[in-house]
Amino acid sequence: SPESRVPSPQNSIDPHPLARQTSRMSKTPTAVADFERSLDELDTLVQKMERGEMSLDESLQAYERGMTLYRNCQGALEQAELRVRMLSDPLDPESAVPFAAAP
Repeated sequence: SPESRVPSPQNSIDPHPLARQTSRMSKTPTAVADFERSLDELDTLVQKMERGEMSLDESLQAYERGMTLYRNCQGALEQAELRVRMLSDPLDPESAVPFAAAP
């Protein structure tokens, strides 16, 4: 009967939530490399813009690229924070305490 195929609540619990999350984050080394590459490119763009040697059009394009790079870096940092939270307490990642701010 169809009722016999309904999974019991015990069977629907994921016994390995950390393993599932970790498999989703398997691209972490690439994300770290991308973060570093994006940060380096962003630094180069800022230096060029600060020298004032770009035309208005070049400056606008550099700004647009810089915003894209900034968003990529922000996303990578958020993924790193998620990993730390998952490693701190895989069953309750929201209970992880944020790092203290640098003095």
